[in-house]
Amino acid sequence: MTAAGAADGGSAVEIAAAVAAGDRSAVEIVDAHLARIAAGDGEIHAFNTVVADRARERAAAVDRAVAAGEPVGPLAGVPVALKDNFCTRGVPTTCSSRILDGWVPPYDATAVERLEAAGAVVVGKTNLDEFAMGSSTENSAFGPTRNPLDVTRVPGGSSGGSAAAVAADFAVLGFGSDTGGSIRQPAALCGVVGLKPTYGAVSRYGLVAFASSLDQIGPFARSVADAALAYDTVAGHDPRDSTSLPDGHRPTVERLTDGVEGLRVGVVSEMTAPELRADRGGAFEPAVIDRCHRAADVLADAGAKVDEVSIPTAVAGLAAYYMIAPAEASSNLARYDGVRYGARQPGANTAAMMTASRTAGFGDEVKRRIMLGTYALSAGYYDAFYGKAQRIRTLMIREFDRVYQQYDVLLSPTSPCVAFPFGAKADPLTMYYNDVCTIPSNLTGHPAISVPFGTGEAGLPVGVQVLGPKLSEGELMRVAAALEAAAAAGGADPTGEDTP
Repeated sequence: MTAAGAADGGSAVEIAAAVAAGDRSAVEIVDAHLARIAAGDGEIHAFNTVVADRARERAAAVDRAVAAGEPVGPLAGVPVALKDNFCTRGVPTTCSSRILDGWVPPYDATAVERLEAAGAVVVGKTNLDEFAMGSSTENSAFGPTRNPLDVTRVPGGSSGGSAAAVAADFAVLGFGSDTGGSIRQPAALCGVVGLKPTYGAVSRYGLVAFASSLDQIGPFARSVADAALAYDTVAGHDPRDSTSLPDGHRPTVERLTDGVEGLRVGVVSEMTAPELRADRGGAFEPAVIDRCHRAADVLADAGAKVDEVSIPTAVAGLAAYYMIAPAEASSNLARYDGVRYGARQPGANTAAMMTASRTAGFGDEVKRRIMLGTYALSAGYYDAFYGKAQRIRTLMIREFDRVYQQYDVLLSPTSPCVAFPFGAKADPLTMYYNDVCTIPSNLTGHPAISVPFGTGEAGLPVGVQVLGPKLSEGELMRVAAALEAAAAAGGADPTGEDTP
């Protein structure tokens, strides 16, 4: 199964227009997707929970509104899959962790409210690495998700379930959270589009926190146009989120046809240099770097001004992230103690009960990051680890801000490799390296998008990442649309020329 081959139900733009015009039934569209889930998700395991009855009721309400001549919103009847760390009223929300077994939120996340107000129909909650900690969706307490393009390989993570759901056409749109690349990396591995917006552009209210200064909500889609529509639907200020930007939404759909003429594009050398290639001793698959250089050539041919740019602190982001994110996680996850939240295990006293609850409830990767973060924050080590990581983060922000004075957008690979086999990266440090290209945008708070651009090993998709300064989602969409069009025309295919 391929993402392109699966997409027989139409795009989000097409479905919403047809439903709003009364040409198609929301119920029929949702039923078709639910049938695909029933037939195929036993193998893929994209979903933790499928809400078939709820989805049919929502779809019927959309059809009734259309029949009555009432407005139905820009996503009328569009089936949507939500990562299982979005609070959804009346629907179990597990974060793929045993410690949240049986927890049903009494409220909706702001993103969920806005999607449903726009007429979208939630079909289920998708699998993830436990509490969003991972890059392969192998860390889920409920078993891994498989990549629809090759079921022997991972879909990426931590939002692997949402990426797989879109790639398999179980849903037209998916939503995930991105703390260190958890939207963009699985988008690249599953051959779909994935956007991490500017920090604060989309409300985090109702998103179960991993690392609060890094988490951001964003969409998965099979086209850039659908991703833009999905982003425009959920973006905007929310007074319930103290980090929500008051001017956090600049519409992007209208920018898709602007082209890239005159746009200044910088190719990040620290992520594309020849010595990074695996055939020259590095850790990047050669095709991944080649496709990024080919993307730069395509943009130059389309009128963009393309140069190579060096950002030395970009590669320091990996080490800084794995101090900052675990430190915030150790604080955020302290609430899951068998009392305030979480499944409770018996114990002789309160301390024993809490210890037993957390021991049984958390998986190995979550425990690893909690311990790492607690150590980094402990007396005598705070300045040496957490404090130093924050200083690196400040340097990164300043350096990227300087670079963005010269360039409108930057270009890099999304992931060092294509989708890899299950168990191939069991060593934590090897797995963490998958985030090397995506982490900088989380640390700086800037937006970035991954767009499929050609193929690599075993014919699997390669994602090219476009990065930009704060609130530059419109420029990112312009570039992503140009790359998408070139790829559709065969422009991402190897030319036979070796990249230096």
